[in-house]
Amino acid sequence: MKIWQSAMIALARSRRVTETMQAWSVGSALSRRFVGGTDLDQAIATALDLKRRSIAASFFYLGEYVTDRTEIEATCRQKSAAAHRLANADLDVHISVDPTQIGYSLDAALGRCNAFAIGEAVRGAGRHAVEGVGHAASMSRVLMIDMEDRDMVDGTVALHRDLLAAGLPAGLTLQATLRRTEADLAALLPRPCWVRLVKGAFVAGPDVAFTRRAAIDAQYRHLADQMMSTDAREAGFTPVFGTHDEHLIDHVCALARTRRWPRHRFELEMLYGVRPNLQQRLADEGYRVCVYLPFGVMWWPYAVRRVGESPKNAWFLLRALLTRS
Repeated sequence: MKIWQSAMIALARSRRVTETMQAWSVGSALSRRFVGGTDLDQAIATALDLKRRSIAASFFYLGEYVTDRTEIEATCRQKSAAAHRLANADLDVHISVDPTQIGYSLDAALGRCNAFAIGEAVRGAGRHAVEGVGHAASMSRVLMIDMEDRDMVDGTVALHRDLLAAGLPAGLTLQATLRRTEADLAALLPRPCWVRLVKGAFVAGPDVAFTRRAAIDAQYRHLADQMMSTDAREAGFTPVFGTHDEHLIDHVCALARTRRWPRHRFELEMLYGVRPNLQQRLADEGYRVCVYLPFGVMWWPYAVRRVGESPKNAWFLLRALLTRS
């Protein structure tokens, strides 16, 4: 598994491979399966279609491991623009961001400055929405910080802490595979903030991470138990469970029933284009379902990282390739 993940991360980081794959017409067809649009207009249209089916969206402008300042500036503009467009479209202001795409690979101070600017845009868009009409008063607004590779964990946790201290609506993604996650989560449970729990595609030894699938699943359930506690609910904590694993989803839903969590008080998040029938079934049952909705032209690093999270995900990509071919 570690070798598989390392190989997929190397492919995601290769500029040459990225340029080759994105120029490949069949690959471009593949991207349409998993990407919500090449620009913000298309992504908004996709989100509105999802909303009609009672599914929310977390917007992610594509681009990872960015070191070019011009690309970083363009990415930040797209994320800030998305926040305002979502509010104006009467959609949740829900923006996801990778620290490496907003400058952290180049300069931590630059990345922090950009994260604060996007956070202000999300807060401002939410304030504008509340002053408007429609369902805006109950609109969720959050800047969700994605978790990336091992060398980014400390900086990402610190960034989230600083954003919260500044009163910005920031959420944090935590990986169940990491042994440190339980301590990171414990510091956030008493606070009115968002935490997205994922299994994680973390390449590390057993001293740092759980390496066996059964152990990772058990830790995910253990962390979910804490996130769905009565104390967390009363503190205003908002759990987000990022998984396509039906066994884990069933576990979360059972916790909600026994601990009296309303179905709108937590999120079940999945990737756009992956298991849409499951997404719709859960939404029809009244659960708050959110899809991670990427948009933009830099689709290859995103797609190959999704494959890296689990070899089983390769089937979704391969099937799309064969279908489009």
